[in-house]
Amino acid sequence: MLLPHLASRLYGTPLLVARSKLEIILAVLGERVGWPEPQTAVPVPSPRTQPDAPPGIAVIPIYGTLVRRALGLEAASGLTSYGEIAATLEAALADPAVTGILLDVDSPGGEAGGVFELAEHIRAADAVKPVWAIASDSAFSAAYALACAASRLVVTRTGGVGSVGVIAMHVDQSVRDAQEGFRYTAITAGARKNDFSPHEQLSNEAAARLQAEVDRLYGIFVAHVAAMRGLDEDVVRATEAGLYFGPEAVAAGLADGEASLDTVLTEFSAYLAPRRSRGRSPPPNPRSLSLSTPHTQENLVMQTPESQPLPDPAEQPADAPATPTQEEAVQSAISATRADALAVAELCQLAGHPERTAAFLAEGASEAQVRRALLAARAESPEITSLIHPDAQAPEAHPDQNPLMKAVKKLTGKD
Repeated sequence: MLLPHLASRLYGTPLLVARSKLEIILAVLGERVGWPEPQTAVPVPSPRTQPDAPPGIAVIPIYGTLVRRALGLEAASGLTSYGEIAATLEAALADPAVTGILLDVDSPGGEAGGVFELAEHIRAADAVKPVWAIASDSAFSAAYALACAASRLVVTRTGGVGSVGVIAMHVDQSVRDAQEGFRYTAITAGARKNDFSPHEQLSNEAAARLQAEVDRLYGIFVAHVAAMRGLDEDVVRATEAGLYFGPEAVAAGLADGEASLDTVLTEFSAYLAPRRSRGRSPPPNPRSLSLSTPHTQENLVMQTPESQPLPDPAEQPADAPATPTQEEAVQSAISATRADALAVAELCQLAGHPERTAAFLAEGASEAQVRRALLAARAESPEITSLIHPDAQAPEAHPDQNPLMKAVKKLTGKD
């Protein structure tokens, strides 16, 4: 049965979850794991529908309570696993039709195990394809650890972020056991083996050990948020694990802006437009974007073949050429990129400026752009002048001083 195992993951274990949500979780489990029945019934949250995204943007849902492993429980149970999020992220990175990834976060947080590894994976993915996040409507504790790893984090008007803290609960049901006529005896080896038993009072030594682990995880959490958000650790600690909503979250440095999900999708699509159109300048730092700036026609999404999803083979005519698989499309894109890089390197070598190759590749410059830049640099270079008169003739050398004539005479035996 899964519920006893879930109970062991809630008590005596440090969690990165909002306290209000923890109370709801405990109330839902309640009597089913031997705890007092809640005064009022709390319904299990229903699954949330994913939003429709513009072409080229993969929306990854991060909904409900976060756990390292879902243990076979479906999303209807209100759980989302870090493994599931990581798998979806990898699929988006491998899809050539995806140019940007949006984390749609609505979660109170959850387990500490595995969250920081996934957050680091998200930040690494941002170096391959831009990753944005939106707290719609909550990104608390472990969920915030994931959301702040994106290069841009936006919160909705009614949404909240924060709860940068750690909590651990211990239930002491020894009095209840005595009232019901139960007395538990633990036979152990090792002085700390029975430290967090719910059938005994929590000793001072056990409480100190649990507090030390909570403090250790808190230090990791604070350092992670400070690094991801570019904040001082003292600033993060000063939040005291509080919840920040709307403009308050932006003022505290925990979010970059306030906007609705539709607005963020529109902004993200415009931000990705130069990435879809080769030869365009890279977009500015996403954290400096204004969500209230109207778009011009130039900023609208430009669809190119590489941003279009692969067609469904079932919809193709019988005599149509075979559609390349996703793996073939990825390999084709890699080959094209290598060919472009080789062409840029050859142009720089021929122009006598091989040192500029790395800069052109980092800018994502096309072959035509590189050619124009090198020609412009050559035109602006100082003109080479000669002091030799154009009608002047080279002095005639004596045949005996010509190396070629010497070699011929030696071969023919003539002096």
